[in-house]
Amino acid sequence: MLIRTATLQDLDAVSMVEAECFPETEAATRADFEQRLTYYPDHFWLLFDDEKLIAFVDGFVTDLPDLTDEMYEKAEMHNENGAWQMIFGVNTVPAERKKGYAGRLLTRAIADARAQGRKGLVLTCKDRLVRYYAKFGFVNEGVSESVHGNVTWYQMRLTF
Repeated sequence: MLIRTATLQDLDAVSMVEAECFPETEAATRADFEQRLTYYPDHFWLLFDDEKLIAFVDGFVTDLPDLTDEMYEKAEMHNENGAWQMIFGVNTVPAERKKGYAGRLLTRAIADARAQGRKGLVLTCKDRLVRYYAKFGFVNEGVSESVHGNVTWYQMRLTF
């Protein structure tokens, strides 16, 4: 297994994994990822088995403390010197789930954010995943203002 950050050359693979992991109403589009990979490729953590992408975590950095729906759509809001590492997606292809890959990527993202001097990380998740993220130190702050995909999201924060 190899973990590395992304480049624009990873666009097709990232887009395909996202489409496998999320319903169309929640999934980021290829165009979304093209923008994200242009603005913050070093905030995509990719996990490969041989040459096949099987999992990734992505999100940008900002001084804003809460994750908003606008952030998903506006990659240009990324501020490399920001205080908070946002996590927009934690993706593992369905056939490779329950093997610890997402956890390895989250651990790496957390370590990188800490090494970069961030205040911490913020993500949103569905109710069924609150306990999973709590294992990494994220604290549930309650229902998010997000209406992304017409789903109820919970904001989780890990503060260093």
